[in-house]
Amino acid sequence: MGDFNLALVIVAIVVCVLVFIFNLYLLVNYQHPDDKNQAYFPKFVVVLGLSVAAISILMLPADVANRQACQHAIYNGACNLTLPMKDLWLAIYIIDAILVFFVIPFAMFYYEGDQDKTIGKRIKSALIWVVTTAIVCGLVLGILYGVIGKVDFTVRHLSSSTVQFPSTFQFSSGQPCVSNGVRQCSAYDASPSSETTWTMRSTFPEYVVALATIVGSVLFSIFGGVGIACLPLGLIFSFIRRPKAVITRSQYIKEATELGKKARELKKAADALHQEERSGSKGRKWRKNMKALEKELFHLEDDVKALEEMYPQGEKAETTWAMTVLGYLAKLILGVFGLIVSIAWVAHIIIYLLIDPPLSPFLNEVFIKLDDIWGLLGTAAFAFFCFYLLLAVIAGAMMLGLRLVFITIHPMKWGGTLMNSFLFNVALILLCSISVIQFCSTAFAYYAQATAAQEIFGHTLQSLRGIKYLYKYNIFQIAFVVLAGLTFVYYAAFGWRRKKPSGRFQLSS
Repeated sequence: MGDFNLALVIVAIVVCVLVFIFNLYLLVNYQHPDDKNQAYFPKFVVVLGLSVAAISILMLPADVANRQACQHAIYNGACNLTLPMKDLWLAIYIIDAILVFFVIPFAMFYYEGDQDKTIGKRIKSALIWVVTTAIVCGLVLGILYGVIGKVDFTVRHLSSSTVQFPSTFQFSSGQPCVSNGVRQCSAYDASPSSETTWTMRSTFPEYVVALATIVGSVLFSIFGGVGIACLPLGLIFSFIRRPKAVITRSQYIKEATELGKKARELKKAADALHQEERSGSKGRKWRKNMKALEKELFHLEDDVKALEEMYPQGEKAETTWAMTVLGYLAKLILGVFGLIVSIAWVAHIIIYLLIDPPLSPFLNEVFIKLDDIWGLLGTAAFAFFCFYLLLAVIAGAMMLGLRLVFITIHPMKWGGTLMNSFLFNVALILLCSISVIQFCSTAFAYYAQATAAQEIFGHTLQSLRGIKYLYKYNIFQIAFVVLAGLTFVYYAAFGWRRKKPSGRFQLSS
């Protein structure tokens, strides 16, 4: 048992190091050239935030593996050689909440501050905003915790009379107690009127995690429901709308000339906004025009990329075109595989969560059977399904971002992502990762039973006063499935069509 946990600790350390290196690789390759050799604090926050999000997702399968180390113990308390998963869960999610509500906003305010100001003034301005936010959040959390920060567990009082202990007896499902008459010590003999409510106060860290989970669950049900359908279907229809052949040189010159004109118009507009910024007139109109300019630049970059795909240049043009074709084939394969996973997710939610009692454990049984084949195979499949859900949330956010009024899209581009866009997406991933873990611990309760995550997210969270009804009536799961169905219908009806130019800076037809 000790060797098993030593191996688990070694694996956890190695995975954490690999996650950090991978996130550092993403930062280096996604960052905008303007941010090279500067903005070190926002970069540190980005790498830390991505690492915390990835580690939090991986902690659930680690929790399952940690539980399996004690599977031969008579009771969990008899096994004291495992990792302190409950303390680790609370620590990782307190760090998550601090990053989302304090550190990342400070980094964004500092990064987006007036470049003409000194570093001290930019730090002071960012601190004012963050401290104000901290005071408001602290007051809200304190009041809510003091008033309704309690857990209401439904319990049943059991009582039975004593009987003489027999000299010979056998326990079985047919005779669960030591009496030939009525099984007075059986729990199912208690009357329904013996049910009562046992109230206790939750710990403050658990309450902070619970409220952060509620905020994340709202975003998760929207973005995740849309993303679980648009992630695979977007890949499939991207293959359907792919360029079928290379365009002629005359067509390329015509399109490139048009894009050059649009690029000059954008540069002229950017120079005017920069001049307006220097004059100190950064009002609401300026910010609105800047967002519109960023959106048009985003479309222009997509048009340039599409044109380069349709007319590859250079000595290896044929090789480039072949790689483009293979890339779209890979999208088709990944899309079909993702569609199978998405259907399995939605079917599991309906079968196991929305129907009471559940029709079948479904994916829970699949993971258990995979564990029987090889010890970590079921755990690996379990981790994949959790990661896929997080990818669906990101895909849904990227799809809805340009269309929602209350949120500003921050696109991620290879070699062209500014730090404020990085920070925004990291905050979104961190906020939704809490809800992904809670959702997975509920959806796979049979497989992840007796884990520390189950104790936090499966019992305490779903019994908190004022919050428990959202989980009792499966509000988030219903919203998730409904949005997934609507998105699937939308894509089936319109997703296969080739997008027509809709903006001023789109490719001409």
